[in-house]
Amino acid sequence: MSSLLGVLEASQWVADRASQVRIDEARLEQLAAQWAQTPFEVPGWDNEIHWSGTPEETAGYIMLLDALNFCFWVDPGQPRWQVEHRGKRWNGYKALSVALGRALEEGTPLASASFLAELSDEQMAHILRGEGEIPLLERRGEHARQLGRNLGSSSWLEFIASAQGSAPGLARLIADTFPCFHDVSEYQGRLVPLFKRAQITVVDLAGSFGFAGPGAFHDLHALTAFADYKIPQVLRAWGVLVYAPALADRVDGMEPLVAGCEEEVEIRAGMVWATELLRRALARHGMKLEAYQLDWFLWNVGQSTLPDEKPFHRVRTVFY
Repeated sequence: MSSLLGVLEASQWVADRASQVRIDEARLEQLAAQWAQTPFEVPGWDNEIHWSGTPEETAGYIMLLDALNFCFWVDPGQPRWQVEHRGKRWNGYKALSVALGRALEEGTPLASASFLAELSDEQMAHILRGEGEIPLLERRGEHARQLGRNLGSSSWLEFIASAQGSAPGLARLIADTFPCFHDVSEYQGRLVPLFKRAQITVVDLAGSFGFAGPGAFHDLHALTAFADYKIPQVLRAWGVLVYAPALADRVDGMEPLVAGCEEEVEIRAGMVWATELLRRALARHGMKLEAYQLDWFLWNVGQSTLPDEKPFHRVRTVFY
């Protein structure tokens, strides 16, 4: 079923040809053996930061959450966007989730396609109010309106059900229906689909519904890891991803890369393929995980500072 998305095949193809990013397979095997001896716990669905309502409302909330789930980093010296809610401060993805939940609690009908279709930039700014300003605010408003306008006459639950319980099928449907999810780059003359947010939307729907009902998918194993900027940072700190000196200098100097450039595609595809190789190595040691479970673990690791950690690669993009 992975060929329906083509992410894994394309990521391997890029990794095999990459000149700026290398996967250290010996280090990867070492990590797998270490984890098999001292297994880690896969994080579960975080109910503290995620909102839930009726099934239709919950589905709409998750679709909007992941339509807006990109680019939380700020330029050096700028205050990071934060949201305070119920006595706690949040940043990044967690702040986004909490902000949307806050708006829903205030009665804003964010699960309504007709409401989203006409959402103003001023309304989006109010929904995402906090300390500092979230990057690419106008693009987030565009994404919300696109969701509302492109859903058509279907409900969110009908849209999800049309994939007939297929995780890659729904990811593909999301990417094809809503251009803001169509995460495809070109590398050496070949199109490279990565579909980070489309895939994570499917897994977030599964988590939000407890892997049952609208969140029941028979082939979650066919999804890949979600190509972002935090997991490459983790894999690099652990010695799994190795950057060529020129790229390392640019990343470590916090020099933004151009969206869609070869270096960016090599980093993201290398992350996906390295995570798959880790998953296979762990399976050989008797520790069987799906790619999304390994992704959840790695992303959570990335929320704390690691020894030997270097900066993450910086790209102003709506795809992660």
